[in-house]
Amino acid sequence: MFENKILRKIKSLNPEKDHWEIVRLALFYEFPWDAQRALELALYKTYAVPSISKILHQTRELENNTAKRYDDTDILLSLIVEHGLKDNKGKEALERMNWIHAQFKISNDDYIYVLTTFVFDSKRWINEFAYRKLSRNEELALYYVWLEIGAAMGIKDIPNTYEKLEQFHIDYERTNFKYTENNVLLANATENMFLSWYVPESLFETFRPFLHALMEPHLLQAFNRTEPPKQIKDFVRKALRTRSFLESLIPNRQPFYRSTMAKWHHYKDGYKMEEIGPEKIISKCPFPHHLSKEK
Repeated sequence: MFENKILRKIKSLNPEKDHWEIVRLALFYEFPWDAQRALELALYKTYAVPSISKILHQTRELENNTAKRYDDTDILLSLIVEHGLKDNKGKEALERMNWIHAQFKISNDDYIYVLTTFVFDSKRWINEFAYRKLSRNEELALYYVWLEIGAAMGIKDIPNTYEKLEQFHIDYERTNFKYTENNVLLANATENMFLSWYVPESLFETFRPFLHALMEPHLLQAFNRTEPPKQIKDFVRKALRTRSFLESLIPNRQPFYRSTMAKWHHYKDGYKMEEIGPEKIISKCPFPHHLSKEK
């Protein structure tokens, strides 16, 4: 495999000590488009867990204001990964995320599972659809970054090795992915938002199987979906790999930092931190600045 200067740099670093640098090089230089698609799929997968979909459905935020909920999550995670946990912007985003989560009763295992999706669904997407697979340093760096973020969120008993966390991810999905009507309501709202970026509403049902072509069979079962025909799955995979290969040929690719460079679907004129979060919570429960789960 051809190694560009970014990959050579990544391989020269220590994932346990240099994990933030490795992840930023991978996500912002090597795979910015693929990393975002992986994040979207990771968040979508959480709807297959009834305990999570029940909470999300109760707020009605995702179904009634899908673009805002998507942007809120994207902004907070982008700020945290781009700036880390020591910089003020990263710390403020983490505090905001902890404050939002504190308004709901979320189990520790559900927290761990969502954390695992950012590691292993990123790995799955990039390995299947990007121009190259993740190196071992990149895999481990993702683990160490999200381990650190999880600890800052107050999550307990996170498996203490990459392999143990991956096994947790597999076992959790096998045990907890189950069909409910809430799952479907959330999935439909999110799929409609994704489709609206590319096709008119009249073509949503025609193109919905192309989204499902990206999903694993056990995930589709949790939404009572039918697996698309093999021709559609093959077409989608070839199209994505071709896109990634062509992008890799662009010389001197510049990094893409979402918090400053992305075009938001809801916050078209820019976002303010005090606007991020479910609107009912914002109006009823003012945000206490410098909130930390450790205090």
